[in-house]
Amino acid sequence: MSSSTDRIHMKGGNTVNGAHAVARTLRNSGVEVCFANPGTSELHFVAALDDEPTLRAVPCLFEGVATGAADGYGRMTGRPAATLLHLGPGLGNGLANLHNARRAATPVVNLVGDHATSHKKYDAPLESDVDALARTVSGWVRRCADPATVGGDVAEAVAAATGHPGQVATLLLPADVSWSDGAQPAPPVAPPPPAAVPEQTIATVAAALHSGEPAALLLGGAATREPALSAAGRIAAATGARLLCETFPARLERGAGLPTVERLGYLAEGAMAQLDGVRHLVLVGARAPVSFFAHPTLPSQLVPDGCQVHTLATTADDIPAALGDLADSVAADVSAVLQPAARPASPTGALTAESAAMAVGALLPEGAIVVDEANTSGLWLPGATAGAPRHDWLTLTGGAIGQGLPLAAGAAIARPDRPVLCLEADGSAMYTISALWTHAREGLDITTVVFANGSYAILTMESQRLGTRAYGPAHRDLLDLTRPGLDFVALARGMGVPASRATTAEEFTDRLREAFAEPGPHLIEAVVPVLF
Repeated sequence: MSSSTDRIHMKGGNTVNGAHAVARTLRNSGVEVCFANPGTSELHFVAALDDEPTLRAVPCLFEGVATGAADGYGRMTGRPAATLLHLGPGLGNGLANLHNARRAATPVVNLVGDHATSHKKYDAPLESDVDALARTVSGWVRRCADPATVGGDVAEAVAAATGHPGQVATLLLPADVSWSDGAQPAPPVAPPPPAAVPEQTIATVAAALHSGEPAALLLGGAATREPALSAAGRIAAATGARLLCETFPARLERGAGLPTVERLGYLAEGAMAQLDGVRHLVLVGARAPVSFFAHPTLPSQLVPDGCQVHTLATTADDIPAALGDLADSVAADVSAVLQPAARPASPTGALTAESAAMAVGALLPEGAIVVDEANTSGLWLPGATAGAPRHDWLTLTGGAIGQGLPLAAGAAIARPDRPVLCLEADGSAMYTISALWTHAREGLDITTVVFANGSYAILTMESQRLGTRAYGPAHRDLLDLTRPGLDFVALARGMGVPASRATTAEEFTDRLREAFAEPGPHLIEAVVPVLF
């Protein structure tokens, strides 16, 4: 029997068609998973996957699921997954979750099929400016024009995605490049290393922290993960600086035994209160804070008047090394203050967003990966889970809803040894509900909790903040999800995911305990009252 290598070299000696070169180069470059929603222009690559059995192909029923899953995979591994998307409309369907991946600095490699080069001039129905679409979410874009270069193009795309801190890289593959012979797989290209932070920068920040004036560290990127997090905790313990992180960190390691990090508030009013009085704000892999939206009476920039902003490290820098050097400078003999182990009691009585959070805190397994798109139903989750066993918290970094279910799929494939808990708002869930099919198809250990309050509650809250006239018929119709109501138990079961509904705190606790105890996908519809 011939090997897979022999099979792909059957045509043309040392050369293969472009599609085979793409698949083999992905594996040469360390890519192990491709989240795919292919079309006609990508079928040669689909065929090539039969000769690359170690490149796992994961089918997704919607491109936004494929791109969101690639984001989750990249956040949990630091390595890119590939996506396989069909022409401009397919890429367009995946843009929202590629936006989230871009804001999270997640390494992702998009393979986007396009019309054959000779066919584009005929303006066929699916023709579009796919290059322009790709540039809206990608840090690196290339159109491959020749099968002789496609292997090198793929290797460079992987290196571009993997380079510090990570980015979306999109390679556009015309169909004729895929089907034509004369291609060769390429060896991997080494990504550039992160930049070292100069000693003078360390000294300047150390002086600000020693000034005696109130200070805060604002963490983002790699600073919200070990070992950088422990170094930041030492700095805070030694200098009295507050330890904050971005509102929506891409991946925050937290729980008992780790330094406690306070997330910056989503609302401008809350963030301003947290930063009030701070005279030195040290940015570590984070941007200076701004409000999510403009407000008639509130500032867009949230740095307090009279506060100096110091950048210790950007996301392109070696953040763990910079924080380690700063900790050695200002906290040589100081240990970080660590979060003690603590869990809330199991709740009883009415099921609310608060009692559901208590149940999550009471039962969260050690090593869990929590994907949080609970939105307004998640207000009590940080406090209820702070002392739970150590876990990762993945958030809606780019703010484009419909991320949670796909992100959970990618995280579960990246780390099959760890349970995934997806906390999902009902309105957001419907954007990418077909991800549940992928959960079932791949047998992923994901427990999904859908907080069913029957409303786009966050928009009601924003209406109140903006002072717009609320509760008229148009307002009710556009923000209400109860006419008809959404049956998430039926939706999940229809896609092969075991599901149940909870209407009391005791029911929810029991359902959650059962789901954690049994491997594989589960969904719990938690019926909770709307908050606003």
